Amino acid sequence: MSSLALAARDSTTMLRRNLLHARRYPSLTLNLLLTPVMLLLLFVYVFGDVMSAGIGGGGADRAAYIAYIVPGLLLMTVGSTVVGTAVSVSSDMTEGIIARFRTMAIHRGSVLVGHVVGSVLQSVLSVVLVGAVAVAIGFRSADASAVEWLAAFGLLVLFATALTWVAVGMGLISPNAEAASNNALPMILLPLLSSAFIPVETMPGWFRPIAEYQPFTPAIETLRGLLLGSEIGHNGWLAVAWSLGLVVLGHVWATSKFGQDPR
Repeated sequence: MSSLALAARDSTTMLRRNLLHARRYPSLTLNLLLTPVMLLLLFVYVFGDVMSAGIGGGGADRAAYIAYIVPGLLLMTVGSTVVGTAVSVSSDMTEGIIARFRTMAIHRGSVLVGHVVGSVLQSVLSVVLVGAVAVAIGFRSADASAVEWLAAFGLLVLFATALTWVAVGMGLISPNAEAASNNALPMILLPLLSSAFIPVETMPGWFRPIAEYQPFTPAIETLRGLLLGSEIGHNGWLAVAWSLGLVVLGHVWATSKFGQDPR
């Protein structure tokens, strides 16, 4: 077999291993999935009327606010899911299985590829579940064309891949699973500091740069534009640039740390 075929075979094996772990121990994924679902229900049913009136400058319209926050919560779901990846990678590194893999005739990169592909698949599934809850409580995207839906799906997959590679790097530098969870916490906090819940222009001037100059805001605005037909402007290019940049940064960081001697 060629080296490429061996790498593909070993990566598939590692992917199957990670999916089996996720199926046998679903509590971490479910706990992380509950965060965006609870925020969705909280902001719609507790704050929905007040928030929609404040954003629109008119009467309360909960349906309009559901449409506004769902794109942000879908990307927050991706951020929440990849926290589990950091924990899983850290557990592998500290429990001895990686040391065992290093003694076997397997492609070294297949371990990381298995984690990344498995996490992206879990992120997509989590987004579908959160999206189903959003549809159940009133979210609609009737104006989006098939091409826009495909572009939205592509953006979610690309963004999930970017955050997953960064999460893998965080897991590799963490001494234990608890530290990995703490190191990956910005994946959950950054969406809260973005345009997920209110427009950037309504924020205080001193706080606005925090929301503007981070990866989640352009990705949220791009997804919102694709699903709802709002203006995307330069956010589309920024979202792709952020995603590709994080993919490269995370991949280089993760492969470099993984290539070092095991701790």
